[in-house]
Amino acid sequence: MHLTKEEERIYGGEEGWTKKKAMEILVAIGDINSASKLIPIKSAHVSGVSYKTIGEAFEFINSLEGTVKVKSTLNPIGMDIERWDKIGISGEFATKQTEVLAAYKKLGITAECTCVPYLLGRMPKMGEHLAWAESSAVLYANSVLGARTNMEGAPSALAAALIGKTPFYGLHQTENREPGIRVCVKCDIVDADYSALGFLIGNLVGNKIPVIELTSSSLPSKDELKHLSAAIGATGSVGMYHIRGLTPEADAIGVPAEKIEIEKGDVKKFYEENEEADVIAIGCPHCSSLELQHIYELLRAEGKGRKVKKDFFIFTARAIKQRMQEVVKKIENYSVKVICDTCFVVSPAFERYRCVLTNSGKMLRYVPLLCGGAKAKLCKTEECVRKAF
Repeated sequence: MHLTKEEERIYGGEEGWTKKKAMEILVAIGDINSASKLIPIKSAHVSGVSYKTIGEAFEFINSLEGTVKVKSTLNPIGMDIERWDKIGISGEFATKQTEVLAAYKKLGITAECTCVPYLLGRMPKMGEHLAWAESSAVLYANSVLGARTNMEGAPSALAAALIGKTPFYGLHQTENREPGIRVCVKCDIVDADYSALGFLIGNLVGNKIPVIELTSSSLPSKDELKHLSAAIGATGSVGMYHIRGLTPEADAIGVPAEKIEIEKGDVKKFYEENEEADVIAIGCPHCSSLELQHIYELLRAEGKGRKVKKDFFIFTARAIKQRMQEVVKKIENYSVKVICDTCFVVSPAFERYRCVLTNSGKMLRYVPLLCGGAKAKLCKTEECVRKAF
């Protein structure tokens, strides 16, 4: 991989140990993937920041010096920064998580702690290069926004943030964004159906970028695209998809010869689990302002002044919660807890539950793996609210 003179100086350690290590990571990744050069990025998003998952490895982060070169944000941590004691987090865990957060903040990374950085501040533009490490955000950025990022790991995203560049390979290159398979959806879908669809697609397409063909009456909202992206990222190994007639690059692509079809029964089977859930969780990825408003309207219609009977958690970004303070207050009047900075999967606070009801395909994938063997059951958002009472 060709390095400029400035990059060579960094690689040689002339700008300090931290930048040298960051450049070594980028060069190693570039060489493995036959990248020709490094390219500038507009932003970075770093994952692996919950103390539940990073553990004592954060000492390496704490040893780094300097500041990031581009706007950089963090994925959800293991607790709500302001209300950790209200959700069952121990003081010991809170102390450790605070130390992890401080180590990243010292590097100039914004502690927004969310999996939806594209909903906060400046949204990436078509063709912009990024280095993002959250799979759901990667798929959304590439597919829905037309930005360009590979599915980075936590170390490579952090290295890119410190240097302000990333290796030029993979989904940064136009020729690697072509679809390799058609997914023909033969039924109308809505709401959590997009989570089920994404779960199926991730499992079925392998390493081939899919172009999805929906029915004429299925027009996904941005939040439904968010859930589609998250579920594909949870079960698959591709970093983007196209939707014919909708996503920004779909009209310029060819028609792959290979095709798979998804029928109504394929989607319906995701709702056939009969086990009773003991907790309801929505917000994986974090809820948008529109989702919070929609959940409140469902609570108002179903609750009729009653409180929920099951534990019910909604996860969102702190900036979104602050923007929607009045709605959040009304939601919490039903005894629903609106939690920031974390989520059901990356926090130890929610490992006490046996079965969770959710509209999230990402949770459907990760709860059994990361939440003490708990089960996850998929439901439409309206049904999640109804069953809370």
